[in-house]
Amino acid sequence: MKEKPSKPIIKDPWENLKEFTNARIALGSAGNAIPLKEVLQFKFAHAHSKDAITTELDVVALKKEMQSWGYPIWNVKSQASDRSEYLKRPDLGRRLDSESEEFLKKNDGTLDIVFVLADGLSAGAVNQHALPLLQLLLPQLQGYSIGFVTATMARVALGDAIGSALNAKFVVLFIGERPGLSSPESMGIYTTFAPRMGLTDERRNCISNIHKNGLDHQQASSLVGYLIRQSFAKKISGVDIKINLKDLLED
Repeated sequence: MKEKPSKPIIKDPWENLKEFTNARIALGSAGNAIPLKEVLQFKFAHAHSKDAITTELDVVALKKEMQSWGYPIWNVKSQASDRSEYLKRPDLGRRLDSESEEFLKKNDGTLDIVFVLADGLSAGAVNQHALPLLQLLLPQLQGYSIGFVTATMARVALGDAIGSALNAKFVVLFIGERPGLSSPESMGIYTTFAPRMGLTDERRNCISNIHKNGLDHQQASSLVGYLIRQSFAKKISGVDIKINLKDLLED
């Protein structure tokens, strides 16, 4: 029995545009189907995204490095008991468990800035990007009192609970973003002045898409430094902070 001849792959006329984006465009066709190579690459990317959700924050390595910088560091977790509950109950990821809250409240005094390194939906992104970015950012922050927190099973709003418990004036939360098919290890940064429980999203500034094909560490550190200076000068964060590109470039 003769095998049916394979259908030729017809290239998409927009194929040259693929060099400008990681999006799945101009895939071509084989008959009325997508070419097998593209199907397999999609499945591979989907598997990477699913794996990213289950990665764990490397608390030991992160803590060791940050302690070598001479800053205080705390380890906390949210009220989500495990990864399954964390994914099903986002509300629990926004609250500190009672032990973590009591632990933080034992800290005497106040801090100007607390950096929270949180796992979110792609802990691997924080493991990969947080320390190199901090090494560029910290020299910009001379004169501020600073502390660090690692947080597991964390959502963005957990930063407010952490900042409030530590009497911090400002919180910078690094968190793994929801994995995309072209960026499974993307980190986001959220900044909040005067953090407290119950704040909504308009009180936060966000920097997203920090990954190898997105915003680089130098660009992200410059943006965070700018937001810190603006927030402390104006005593606010969120939608009332406007990024002036001219000022940012001059900084």
